[in-house]
Amino acid sequence: MEFTEWIRGRTDEELRTLVSARPELISPVPAHLEGLAARAGSPSAIARVLDRLDRFTLAVVETLAVHEGPIRKTALRELVGGALAAGKPEPALGAALARLRDLALVYGPDSAIDLAPGVRKVLEDPAGLGPIAEMAFRHHPPEQLTEMADEIAPGTTGSGRERLAAALADPAALIDQVSPEARHALEQLAWGPPTGRVPNARREVRLASARSPIEQLLARGLLAATGEESVTLPREVGLHLRGGRVHRDLLAVPPALEGTARDQAMADRTAAGQAFMFVRAVEELCERWSIDPPGVLRTGGLGVRDMKRTASELDLPEWATALVVEVAHAAGLTSAGGSVDGEWLPTSGYDLWRIRGTADRWVVLAATWLQMDRVPGLVGERDDRDRPLNALHPDLRRSSAPAVRAATLGVLDAAPGLAPSRDSVLRRLAWEQPRRRGPLREQLTEFALREAEQLGLTGLGTLSGHGRALLAGDGAASVLDPLLPEPVDHVLLQADLTAVAPGPLTSELNRWMTLAADVESKGGATVYRFAESSVRRALDAGQGVEELLAMLERHSATPVPQALSYLISDVGRRHGRMRVGTASAYIRCDDPALLDQISADRRSAALRLRRLAPTVIASRSSRAALVDSLRAMGYAPVPESLDGDVIISQLESRRTEGPAPARPVTSPNGLDPEVATAAVRALRAGDAAHLARREPVDAPSGHIPHSPSTATVSVLQEAIRQGARVWIGYRDSQGNATSRILEPARMEGGYLTAYDETRAAVHRFALHRITGVSDI
Repeated sequence: MEFTEWIRGRTDEELRTLVSARPELISPVPAHLEGLAARAGSPSAIARVLDRLDRFTLAVVETLAVHEGPIRKTALRELVGGALAAGKPEPALGAALARLRDLALVYGPDSAIDLAPGVRKVLEDPAGLGPIAEMAFRHHPPEQLTEMADEIAPGTTGSGRERLAAALADPAALIDQVSPEARHALEQLAWGPPTGRVPNARREVRLASARSPIEQLLARGLLAATGEESVTLPREVGLHLRGGRVHRDLLAVPPALEGTARDQAMADRTAAGQAFMFVRAVEELCERWSIDPPGVLRTGGLGVRDMKRTASELDLPEWATALVVEVAHAAGLTSAGGSVDGEWLPTSGYDLWRIRGTADRWVVLAATWLQMDRVPGLVGERDDRDRPLNALHPDLRRSSAPAVRAATLGVLDAAPGLAPSRDSVLRRLAWEQPRRRGPLREQLTEFALREAEQLGLTGLGTLSGHGRALLAGDGAASVLDPLLPEPVDHVLLQADLTAVAPGPLTSELNRWMTLAADVESKGGATVYRFAESSVRRALDAGQGVEELLAMLERHSATPVPQALSYLISDVGRRHGRMRVGTASAYIRCDDPALLDQISADRRSAALRLRRLAPTVIASRSSRAALVDSLRAMGYAPVPESLDGDVIISQLESRRTEGPAPARPVTSPNGLDPEVATAAVRALRAGDAAHLARREPVDAPSGHIPHSPSTATVSVLQEAIRQGARVWIGYRDSQGNATSRILEPARMEGGYLTAYDETRAAVHRFALHRITGVSDI
């Protein structure tokens, strides 16, 4: 049976399964099923789908690749069963074949199972076996092959390559002729890789002159020279050394996970607490960057000093800070903007995110982490040019990162209540996706395990209930919300100018406390310290003395200490007595004695002050530099505008516009079921026309259909559901009216995808250009 005919004989449901599992086959939709079969056999498409196979299913493919031509399922069962380390091949073999048929990698009935065209070519060295003899010796001169065949297979007929291949079909006699050292060299290559390096491999060696072990093998054709210094083991020799087996120690089921058993309820609570802390860390990051944004490096990214400062402010290790920074950026909460040189600022999307519930905010962050292609774990490492990789640097992208995270969490999902070890997870992933192994993949897996714990997807090393719901796309917020700690709306003020938050504060109170006080320590209870600088910061943001005291009285479970009241009143009394404007800059104060004090202060020499009037001093420094210098000298100036108004530093005033976050994936393979259905319908329609070799049909005679737009859409939707044909009127880009006979397949985004019988091809039609529709 031809592969194309087998594809054509699949049911619509089976074709939908195929294009859903391999969405690259319908990007774009082929014109007919023959085109689908050709695309399914392309090397790139085959390599991509082979990367998704587990170790046992891939072993079935490799076994079929080694044995040319169709094979019976009973024979395949014996071959695969002989390689199993334990157990029987069924039912794993049946499930593997069913999946391979769904993926169109194998076809045919159980009496004649064969690989799809192109698979053998992609699997150059299946199961670590080298090429067949005819291919291994294809670059040797014909006269050299003839001489080798005359020596090892005298009396045979045919070309030198054919005679050599026939002799190697059963190489037992040739192997018995070589020395033990040569036999040992063969055994080193038997289970792969089948290639090795040998000096002067291309040199012609005769049996009589063969002395070294490698020369003995080359003279008998047991090794084939593929280059000046490279040799390969012919497949026939490798299979003989393996005793006819293609694999050894094969597992039909994934290896068991090993680790520590955890109480699921405890793990869920731990993960929920971590999720809450991560949301708060992102919120604190955005609030701090809205006041004092770090600059954007010329090469892109966040500077090392800014990274260390941010880590200190968030009280997190640098790797965890990098995770917070990267996730916030990927979620569209921060972006580059601001001045000409650029600053990292919160976006307007942050304000919308901040007003949502904590559980909903966490879902946004966790879903973003799952699907972003940036790798925060690489921050601090060096690139190929030995340059450091900074946070938010463009070179942190790795296209395989989302798939590795999903696969890693999938392993944890398979073992509820178990915290598997790192090595156990790596072994399971190596079985599930053997073609995707490598140092980078192992590194990404380790990053995924560490970051999932920090994000709160896992707790105590095991996948949490809300993490499992997030992977399934099934109400993670509702699962997480009951587990989150209840925010408190009060603090405990103490006489030493500190305030203790007995739990996580409400969002608004947390913002206010961060503004009016400095965080001294974090933990089960957060300790804030009030100081002159922090009180002045609140006054600069527009707060008044009475407002500060009223806020403290409203949210304190203890009376406001007298020392704190004195501090706020004293700072408020001095705040704003002195004002700084733009001359370059000037100082204006109603108290000349205070200006005399500033002029006499030696620390003001660098400001290059000049007295213009009893209440005004001019400076050549900028307004911002002058304000900072006076505050460092112990004064409390405020900046004023050209109109003499006090400039208030609002927290939410520093915002920028950022790109929209990536849309969440709605299905494991990212393909909408409706898209698969429409694609199969278009393929069937196109294939019917292709088989019948129909000429384009003429549209019915008469007036071009005209109908209201709402009626047009309704008729098209009904035709899509029923698979019916319709007659439409259509205006092209030049405004010319034409009529078409269509088999509608899909309608979305203002376009109709349909098989156009008047053109015998699949086209997209703009809905606003369809003048009307009529049934046929």
